[in-house]
Amino acid sequence: MTSLASFMEQGRERLSEAEAKQFLRDLGIQTTRFACPERSELGSLPFPFPMTVKASSPEIVHKTELGGIFLNVHDLCELEEKYDLLASKFPAAEVLVETMEAPGPEVIIGLMDDPAFGQCIMFGMGGVQAEFYNDAAFRTVPIMRHDAKEMISETKASAFFRGFRGLRADQGAMVDLLCRISELALAHHESIAQLDLNPVILREQGYVVVDAKLKLRRDISQDRAVEGDRGREEHQGE
Repeated sequence: MTSLASFMEQGRERLSEAEAKQFLRDLGIQTTRFACPERSELGSLPFPFPMTVKASSPEIVHKTELGGIFLNVHDLCELEEKYDLLASKFPAAEVLVETMEAPGPEVIIGLMDDPAFGQCIMFGMGGVQAEFYNDAAFRTVPIMRHDAKEMISETKASAFFRGFRGLRADQGAMVDLLCRISELALAHHESIAQLDLNPVILREQGYVVVDAKLKLRRDISQDRAVEGDRGREEHQGE
């Protein structure tokens, strides 16, 4: 089980994508199948081509802009080539290899702190549409199943669950996921400052979290230690 407290004790501000996804998988949330293999292990990965290859690091937040992702990798030769490119370009990062998911409707789910209302959960159109549509519903946590259904109904993404272009997404699974994220927020309130699942690809049965970003809260004990050091320095300087 991934321990957020251990990352906070290390002074970490963020989790890498691989760490964030493993945290979610430990809680029963469906993500892409992925691994962070050594180069020698590329020929024995437990999932089929095509694959996606990414640089995975807490320091890399926007992989696409930095050239840290390759899609539709079709064979071992190409996989080794892309692996080497990312390992060379981002030497401090792990190379994450995962299933290349079939396209589908995309949504975003997030957790964030609102100065007025406290911890909030968000749902809306995801992927590249997230900024374009600016279409999202918010609730304070915790939420119940009826809250999750209302959130879905308030967004343009609700069309995906009524049947859109021949696909009717699994609303029950999305309600389950929203409630699971709400539970996660309560259980890890002292650790999680922000969580972004984007995109989440909708399926007729279930969903797949394709990318995840998790920002940690500052460790209060570390803040106190820093304040103590500053206090001693000020006292010594008097």
